[in-house]
Amino acid sequence: MIKIKNIEKTYIKASVLTPVLCGITLSIQRGEYVAIMGTSGTGKSTLMNIIGCLDKPTSGQLELDGIDVYKLDDDTPSSLRNNKIGFVFQQFFLLERTTALDNVLLPFIYADKYPADAIQRAKKTLANVGLEDRTEYLANELSGGQQQRVAIARALINDPDVILADEPTGNLDSTSTAEILEIFNRLNKEGRTIVVVTHDRAVAEHAQRILELKDGLITENGTNPNTENSDIH
Repeated sequence: MIKIKNIEKTYIKASVLTPVLCGITLSIQRGEYVAIMGTSGTGKSTLMNIIGCLDKPTSGQLELDGIDVYKLDDDTPSSLRNNKIGFVFQQFFLLERTTALDNVLLPFIYADKYPADAIQRAKKTLANVGLEDRTEYLANELSGGQQQRVAIARALINDPDVILADEPTGNLDSTSTAEILEIFNRLNKEGRTIVVVTHDRAVAEHAQRILELKDGLITENGTNPNTENSDIH
């Protein structure tokens, strides 16, 4: 599903070069659940942003579902991202004084065509994350865990193949964290590819494979024997 080869990323500010990724090569299979671990500044979020076509590397190759992303014209990667990838972030990025339903509908604003059944699809997606009774609540009337579930529903509304989650439980208590991880487990069992960036070992342990980044390189890459279907690799 995702293949990256020799990805490097260097930031330049005032003629100072700061290398963040130093030659990452990695494949993630369709339907796999992968956690990317590392301390702050190791390049986790940068790697996720490159995988999600939100950022470009300094050099290297990215294939998404067999498509060589950097051989496309400038507009195609964003279309590919909108159709194939759903994003979940530590900060929920909801419109606070907008209902849960309208927050979930937001991605359709950027779609080529607004679906006739958009509202029904949004309600179904909210029900899928346990919020069928919160559709008309404003985002700022919801708990942190509920807001993250709205964000997950928004990520799912276009039925993406891949969910990329950057520290999705970082702002949540233990109960809400367990609820969010259970949703990810269920989505993965339904066939979606899940990639979670986290510094929390307990969160990473839900994945089938755990990668560890240090100094811009993958230092560990192994299956997790404690998860179901860990033998898919």
